[in-house]
Amino acid sequence: MNLYAIFRRDGFADGPTLQEAAARSTTVGDGMPEDIRWIRSYVLGESSGSLGTFCIYEASSEEAIRRHAAAANLPVSEIVPIADTVVVRPDPA
Repeated sequence: MNLYAIFRRDGFADGPTLQEAAARSTTVGDGMPEDIRWIRSYVLGESSGSLGTFCIYEASSEEAIRRHAAAANLPVSEIVPIADTVVVRPDPA
């Protein structure tokens, strides 16, 4: 399994739309546990007024991420393999 960052730019009109997408993502991901695991997401305030996300996933491949996104009806703007992790401070609560 490898770590990937997934950008979903301008993917969600508002908070409720994003919550619905997160629920679909969880349901689909639970059905493919050997291929993909959602670690965390950061919600982005886009200049258009919509919401985007920057998500961290553990997955067997970029293709597994694309299959998951298609099955959950999620946008994918960009997938970037994560080479390493540097933690200076834990995420704020």
